[in-house]
Amino acid sequence: MPEKKKTHPIVKMKLHPRNKNRERYNFEQLVAVCPELKSFVKLNPYGDESIDFANAHAVKMLNKAILKANYGLSYWDIPRGYLCPPIPGRADYIHYAADLLANSNNGKVPTGSKINALDIGVGANCIYPIIGCMEYGWSFVGAEIDQNAIESAQTIVSSNPALAEKIILRFQPNQKHSFAQIIQPGERFDLTICNPPFHSSAAEAQAGTLRKTRNLKQKRTVKPILNFGGQSNELWCDGGEEAFLRNLILESREFAKSCFRFSSLVSKSERLPEIYKTLKKVEATEIETISMGQGNKISRFVAWTFLSKEEQKEWAKTWS
Repeated sequence: MPEKKKTHPIVKMKLHPRNKNRERYNFEQLVAVCPELKSFVKLNPYGDESIDFANAHAVKMLNKAILKANYGLSYWDIPRGYLCPPIPGRADYIHYAADLLANSNNGKVPTGSKINALDIGVGANCIYPIIGCMEYGWSFVGAEIDQNAIESAQTIVSSNPALAEKIILRFQPNQKHSFAQIIQPGERFDLTICNPPFHSSAAEAQAGTLRKTRNLKQKRTVKPILNFGGQSNELWCDGGEEAFLRNLILESREFAKSCFRFSSLVSKSERLPEIYKTLKKVEATEIETISMGQGNKISRFVAWTFLSKEEQKEWAKTWS
């Protein structure tokens, strides 16, 4: 006998209004486009169809189904052990970033391949360029320090005609840089996005994974399960997210006139004061913090620019 059935909202109101993942998962439709998902769909204790979100294979199949059903992809896959992103939250970042550009474009989101975005750390999953390209027709450059991840992302791009002419992938040979050797002379980006590694060490990353696993299983767990996967460079770096973001901001100053809006996710709100301090140090002309909500979780990204109001106005003319 299932437990007393929970009532769930039909629409996840905390997600962005344009997010295609606001409604509860329709597993009948998802299985129809991705039959491999069927074996992972079970009734949960409340009698609802669901998957085991602590199962990496189940999460990967759910992602594949969502990308086929909601974004029209014919192929998507990632190598074993690589980060398998929760799509609703990734989509929210793209939609709120689009709103940020709209604020400089008379309230209208600029669309089409003339909008050029840069994803720092595109990963094997290529998720941000996929969503930005399929939702708004944007062009993307995806930068990555992991050659295997580049190859995986390139397979995804090459296998989907809608992506093939709009997404370029570039290998970053120097792990200390984000923009240098990626942004070419004379090249301009309307937006940069980044999902930085959160942790400062492998041990810290493993502890975080263990907490997540316990929450999903709701019981004591001693072995972490990477349900969303993740290679070392995806999960941690020396100095953790704080050091990564400090370096990202300092380096962005060197490309002040090459980008309309820089941005990055920030995992913890307590890191914001130090980020603002660094942005003030590099003399950013505008700083904005955008909050996002997914379920009980609140996330955020910080965006900044070095352009004057007049320079922004002239830049935005190129979008029409």
